[in-house]
Amino acid sequence: MTTDVKVPDIGDFKDVPVISILVSVGDTVAEEDPLIELESDKATMEVPSSAAGKVVEIKVSEGDKVSEGDLILVVEAADGGSEEPKKDEPKAKEEAKAEPSEPAATQSSSPAPAQAAAPVTDAGFSRVHASPSVRAYARRVEVDLNTVNGTGRKGRILREDIEKALKAKSAPAAAAGGGAVSGGMGIPPIPAVDFSKFGPVEEVEMSRIKKLSGPALHRSWLNIPHVTHNEDADITELDKYRKELDTMAKEEGYRVTLLSFVVKACVSALKKHWEFNSSIHPDGDKLIKKDYYNIGFAADTPNGLMVPVIKDADRKGIVEISKDLGELSKAARDGKLKSADMQGATFTISSLGGIGGTSFTPIVNAPEVAILGLTRSAMKPVWNGTEFEPRNMLPMSLSYDHRAIDGALAARFAAHLKYLLADARRLML
Repeated sequence: MTTDVKVPDIGDFKDVPVISILVSVGDTVAEEDPLIELESDKATMEVPSSAAGKVVEIKVSEGDKVSEGDLILVVEAADGGSEEPKKDEPKAKEEAKAEPSEPAATQSSSPAPAQAAAPVTDAGFSRVHASPSVRAYARRVEVDLNTVNGTGRKGRILREDIEKALKAKSAPAAAAGGGAVSGGMGIPPIPAVDFSKFGPVEEVEMSRIKKLSGPALHRSWLNIPHVTHNEDADITELDKYRKELDTMAKEEGYRVTLLSFVVKACVSALKKHWEFNSSIHPDGDKLIKKDYYNIGFAADTPNGLMVPVIKDADRKGIVEISKDLGELSKAARDGKLKSADMQGATFTISSLGGIGGTSFTPIVNAPEVAILGLTRSAMKPVWNGTEFEPRNMLPMSLSYDHRAIDGALAARFAAHLKYLLADARRLML
């Protein structure tokens, strides 16, 4: 008996490129074993098997684009007796897969004569093996992917390949004494430097998560007028209560961290100042007010920062939020976050925990309009009206989109957070 394995629900993503096939015909797989790897412009995700058995036919190839419901492969149950796959089918698939690569090879071996550059569009990228983030980067810096030689697996074009093409393109212009070469959007590129002239160097490949998040961060930084408001919150009493809850939580297998209380406080502040829970309308003349509260938080993983989302945080208490934080953080570290786990945030918190620091400028995660940064709390002398007394103070850095939020509103939001965190009982109101 054979079973068709299809692409499950992957959120709002459609036509997502297949970057890697993790199984081969003849392999035995169990339910939830990863089959293929997909790469969207936000994350890389593994697609698990919905059935156990022997792989008898693979219906996709690297570079194909898939959506929910598309057929991935066919498996035969251990006790099944289906026919062997036709011998000529894999061969035909290999031939079909090889055909698109021939024109690209022909183009790279005989470059066209120099002429005015044609507009860079998606139509020109149709036969190129590259991820969505690389394609977006190529469009931004105005590089035609058809003229780039890919050095990745099976000719896949990497960001580094585009950067090399940019350097090669800028070198003749510099030699001719021309002006600064634009790096896209009218911004001059950072000049290439041969660091090996000064000492030993080594090129270390960036993680895929960093390659994907880099363009998104760059886009937010360029498009959003960032302002950061700094404030200290007195968490002396709240942290005592947190430690009591954490002691009890350890016996049940989870932890209660300060971040759980900050999430709860942020929801309350977002309800009072709804502008922080909004997005700017595409026409630029309106704010989209959101009546749901999904809080993203930056999770440190071996491959880089990921941002899982606590859904409906306004309907959850400290215990449930703490459990969500623990489960989502573990899934992020293990590389098992689903795309739905990272979608729909209305506000984000980036916490450096106990690592250190006194303040920083977190980058707004567009299309959100604000983000809260937290650094390590410390005991400081605070004047109580008659004397200085030691208080546990938490530094907060609130970055916001100045188009949607002005300085006075940011100060009120931060002051309200400070008020809430001073007494845990206020979070219950």
